[in-house]
Amino acid sequence: MGKLVFNMSMSLDGFVAGPNDEVDRLFGWYFSGDTDLPFPGSEMVFRVSRASAEHLREETKKIGAVVTGRRNFEIANAWGGSPPLGVAHFVVTHRVPQEWVKEGSPFTFVTDGVESAVEKAKRAAGDKDVAVSTASIMQQSLKLGLLDEINIDLVPVLLGAGIRLFDNLSKEPIQLEQARVIEGSGVTHLKYRVVR
Repeated sequence: MGKLVFNMSMSLDGFVAGPNDEVDRLFGWYFSGDTDLPFPGSEMVFRVSRASAEHLREETKKIGAVVTGRRNFEIANAWGGSPPLGVAHFVVTHRVPQEWVKEGSPFTFVTDGVESAVEKAKRAAGDKDVAVSTASIMQQSLKLGLLDEINIDLVPVLLGAGIRLFDNLSKEPIQLEQARVIEGSGVTHLKYRVVR
């Protein structure tokens, strides 16, 4: 069985989105390089540095399923029915949007919490990893002791306000072990293992 991993762009002062959910300053590095990178499961093509392209290719091919939150699902307009990476998405929610409950939908709506969503996603992913794609789901996974790895795409900007990545954690320190650092254009990719 694969790992439970988290990956997200973050500002130097710890924000993953601005006060109105804006991410343009955090995602600029996706279009500031010299290497084309088709994004799996979509028609998007990023233009990143060679180092970022190699890193992203390696990381995305490991993902077999994604756990996300209902708010992210709504903000992304359900990705037009074609979610990132072209893998099954497990959406943690309190109420199921019935228009997406249909044969062949890439979305499974989980109403009994993060732990259940992770369990279902791991079954679907088989030997591949499961990615967690929102700050809130990451925080809950970390508190539950489920998260194995934190990947941060650190962007050299100070947002000053917005959604903090590391809010709402337990009072106990969480030990991380640095696994890798990759310098890209406009971004530094950091990988940490959660020490248990």
